[in-house]
Amino acid sequence: MVQKQFYFLAFITLIMASSCKDTPTKITPNNSATEIKKDTTIKVPKKEEAEKFVLDEENVIPFFFEYSKTLKEDKVKITTNLGSFTIQLYDDVPYHKANFIYLTKKGYFNSTYFHRVVKNFIIQGGNSDNAETGRKRGEIGRYLLPPDTKKGYKHHRGTISMPSSELDNPHKLASPFEFFIVVTKPGSYHLDDTYTPFGKVIEGMDVVDLINSQPVEEGDWPVQNIRILNAEAF
Repeated sequence: MVQKQFYFLAFITLIMASSCKDTPTKITPNNSATEIKKDTTIKVPKKEEAEKFVLDEENVIPFFFEYSKTLKEDKVKITTNLGSFTIQLYDDVPYHKANFIYLTKKGYFNSTYFHRVVKNFIIQGGNSDNAETGRKRGEIGRYLLPPDTKKGYKHHRGTISMPSSELDNPHKLASPFEFFIVVTKPGSYHLDDTYTPFGKVIEGMDVVDLINSQPVEEGDWPVQNIRILNAEAF
């Protein structure tokens, strides 16, 4: 009997000893410090793109002054849906020459039209009614060019010149995105003191005449669009 009591007490002691062992405490993790998120990719802010250069009234002359020094090209070939012609640009009309080559290299004239055709007078190009042209102008900048009429060039037949802006413009500053070519025989000399000749057609005058012969609507806009497909400086 005493032996049975001994075993019983030993069993009870063992049970109590087991119940007194340390049990792990349930700790609620600190989400801000220990939680593993599903997406652990560190988002690095994108580098800011270099600010695009845009021409304006303040920087246009200094820019074209320096740009003209780098130019090796002095000709531009214009290809239209009616054929192509080549223009020789005058070296001593530097800002207008540099502007025309700059726009050519930027691809501005591609997809513009000869949007104004005045019979036996001029064809005028460099504009269109599509959104692409407006977008290109915005990316290049807003500026005008001063007239340069004292170099002795006349508006002979085949001369390329630059129209003045339609804005309030008493000094006849040139609208840089457009140009016109004289088709009058022998020329339209009443334009000489107002607009700046900056080159002449040296090849393809028959294409210029063909463009001038196209039927037009009110406002001298051709009935069928006359597209400039490509302009290339060389």
